[in-house]
Amino acid sequence: MDHSNEKLISLLEGIMYIRRVEEKICELYSQQEMRCPVHISIGQEATAVGVCAALDKKDMVFSNHRSHGHYLAKEGDLNKFFAELYGKNTGCTKGMGGSMHLIDLSVNFMGATPIVGSIIPVAVGAAWSAQIKKTSQIVVVFIGDGAVEEGVFHESINFAKLKNLPIIFFCENNLYSVYTHLHDRQPDRKISTMVAGHDIKCYEVDGNDVVAVNNIVAEVMEEVRHCHGPVFIEAQTYRWREHCGPNYDNHIGYRTEEEFQKWKLKDPVENCKQKLLKQGIISNENLRVIEQKIDQKINVAVAFAQSSNFPDKNQLGKLVYAD
Repeated sequence: MDHSNEKLISLLEGIMYIRRVEEKICELYSQQEMRCPVHISIGQEATAVGVCAALDKKDMVFSNHRSHGHYLAKEGDLNKFFAELYGKNTGCTKGMGGSMHLIDLSVNFMGATPIVGSIIPVAVGAAWSAQIKKTSQIVVVFIGDGAVEEGVFHESINFAKLKNLPIIFFCENNLYSVYTHLHDRQPDRKISTMVAGHDIKCYEVDGNDVVAVNNIVAEVMEEVRHCHGPVFIEAQTYRWREHCGPNYDNHIGYRTEEEFQKWKLKDPVENCKQKLLKQGIISNENLRVIEQKIDQKINVAVAFAQSSNFPDKNQLGKLVYAD
């Protein structure tokens, strides 16, 4: 699929934005003012942006514990995002959810839950609702490679196929479930091959290539939108930082430095920059301007979060159920 120069620059800006936001989190986290655990998605920006840039605002996205990129790519509010990490009452869940419970209904980012696989049946229910109400909405649920080992994944995907629901199961396969490699958890076969046994269409994509991800989602979305069946997409990607936290953890031995450096060469941000520079679509000056604008937006959001108030104890228990 051919993209305009403006579209390509927009995709690059999206992955640069997520990268800079999370680098800022890593920079500030040691100050001990963000007290919630954070699961950093540096290295995985292309999947979030590639998917969400293909969706309409009305389409719904559901996420998991590593949700920052998905929230930001779906245009979740950055001020509320940082305020949530700081536990402030101006956060997107009033400071009581933290990093793993992000939500912004104004852009149909429907929420994230950290228990592996737990968001999947919720997303399937939303897709069923959209089908019944004939809203023409697509649901995307982001899952990791570990989630496909959960029973609820198979139960949900079976139901989605039975009802031909408008849902895309998007698997970010970063090879690890916490510290355990895929080869130690699953047989020697592709995840997409296993999922195809449920008689749904499966696709594979380079999760480090934002354009490739965007293309595959754009290719399948209209078929999904018209309830011609669910789709499963497996994207190969890799997280750079530790499973939970802002640091690097190769030294503890669950993965080698050699493996890490091999994947780092596939950096979705740097490789996209170099492609657009080589094609003359963008210049180094353009890149500096983009970075400055992003950094300014981040600084404003951090200041907003730091200056906001903490929730009042009387709020506890009042935000458990929707009105």
